[in-house]
Amino acid sequence: MKASVKHVKKEKPMNLKHYVNWFEIPAYNFERAVSFYNHIYNITMDVTEINGYSMAFFPAKRGIGGAVVAGEGCTPNTTGPLLYLNGGKDLDIVLNKIEDAGGRIIMNKTLINDAVGHFALFMDTEGNRLALHSKN
Repeated sequence: MKASVKHVKKEKPMNLKHYVNWFEIPAYNFERAVSFYNHIYNITMDVTEINGYSMAFFPAKRGIGGAVVAGEGCTPNTTGPLLYLNGGKDLDIVLNKIEDAGGRIIMNKTLINDAVGHFALFMDTEGNRLALHSKN
């Protein structure tokens, strides 16, 4: 069976710089999750409560921001979309802190190719499968 594709009038491409504007990483244990990300990135996340949801914001001065979030419907998982977090200049710096912070590495630093760089996969303390990416 072939999927039907609806044809629409061609429009000018949007030419977006980024296709992600915001991300949220769900948590069962909010404090544990915030501690994990504070540890691996050596940061202090701002924490707030909004309409019954606990949120801790990654400090982003420019570019894409995100948060750890806990509340109704925020369920960590290993099968949903894969979020690639910034590994900085060399993702080994962040990757080497994951197990100390209570996470688990599921794929060590792996070369994609020289132009794209490296990636690694890990599980955070809440059971989310995530990735790191860096050029080196």
